[in-house]
Amino acid sequence: MFGIIISVIYMRMRKKKHLEERLEGVSDYLYIIESDDRNFNTAVIEKEYIDLQKWFGNNNPLYLEIGCGKGRFSVEYAKAHPEINLLAIEKSGNVIVSACESAQKAGLSNLRFLKGGAEYLEKFLREDSVERIFLNFSCPFPKNKYASHRLTHHRFLEIYKRLMKKGAQIHQKTDNMHLFEFSIEQFSANGFALENVSLDLHNSGFEGNIMTEYEERFVNLGQPIYRLEAVLK
Repeated sequence: MFGIIISVIYMRMRKKKHLEERLEGVSDYLYIIESDDRNFNTAVIEKEYIDLQKWFGNNNPLYLEIGCGKGRFSVEYAKAHPEINLLAIEKSGNVIVSACESAQKAGLSNLRFLKGGAEYLEKFLREDSVERIFLNFSCPFPKNKYASHRLTHHRFLEIYKRLMKKGAQIHQKTDNMHLFEFSIEQFSANGFALENVSLDLHNSGFEGNIMTEYEERFVNLGQPIYRLEAVLK
């Protein structure tokens, strides 16, 4: 319930002042993934691979965060793990600009951002290139008719599988029990093994957790946080 309320608030966020100028100011950190073809099934056929080695300046392991919001998790994770490269993805320019500015202020060389939808990822990223994906508090799309929009729906899992190396992992956190149950079913039916499943993360003894903005709100409200790791077989 709380996740739904916050998602509605998020969708109604007013456009930030001077957004275009601010986006231009973080252009070194931001790549816009878009296509004139709005049918992602055909749009992804012609590849436009990003030169990640040039962008990051190295060939370190690549991690993705899909739906990074204002970037609290991605910034803190990149700080804690300089040995990896992290690409954080968000659809809204109104939101991702804050994440880019935080990374720029912190001077992080191992964090970059993509503005666009996950449907188009394989147009810009090579197959077998990703070692870990983070799905933190994704929109649950509670109505069944919108199930295909959930980021753990099998149509997205098939995209991730093409991008992921064998043995790569997806780490999911959510406050929504129904999304969590749905995700477990989808992972199990689509070639993933589940590990470290927690029904109450903050009372589980798990170490090294980095909270997102939403997670902090939910914890303060007494909401349990669900977490799992899905490993590509």
